[in-house]
Amino acid sequence: MSKRDDLIAKYASDLQKKCGEKPNMKLLTAVTIGCGPSIYNADACTVSAGDKKELERVKKNFLIKKLGLKDSARLDAGIQDVINTYGRSNPRKYRAVVYYLLVKKFRKGSVYK
Repeated sequence: MSKRDDLIAKYASDLQKKCGEKPNMKLLTAVTIGCGPSIYNADACTVSAGDKKELERVKKNFLIKKLGLKDSARLDAGIQDVINTYGRSNPRKYRAVVYYLLVKKFRKGSVYK
C-alpha cells in the first residue's frame, strides 16, 4: 500500500471510531486527493478547532472556493457541527476527515465526481 492509501485507511478508521460514520470510500479518497500534499505535512494535515483563523481559512478556501457555497452564518454553524461530531476533545482532527464531513453535511459530493 502507498503512503496515501495508509492515510486513507487511517481517516476511514477515524470516521468509524470517532464519528460513528461508515465512510463512502470513493468520496473519502477523492477528498483526500483533493487535499493535495497537505496530508503529508504534520502541521497542515490537521485542523485546529480552537484557532479562529484556521476555521476562517477552512470556510473561505474550502467551503466557499472549493465547494462553491455562499458565505453565511450557516457555514460557520456547519463547521462547528462537524467539529462536535469529530469530538471537541479529540486533539487530532485530520483535515481530510473534516473536509469529508463538510462535503457530506452540505451535500456537495458532486464536486468530487
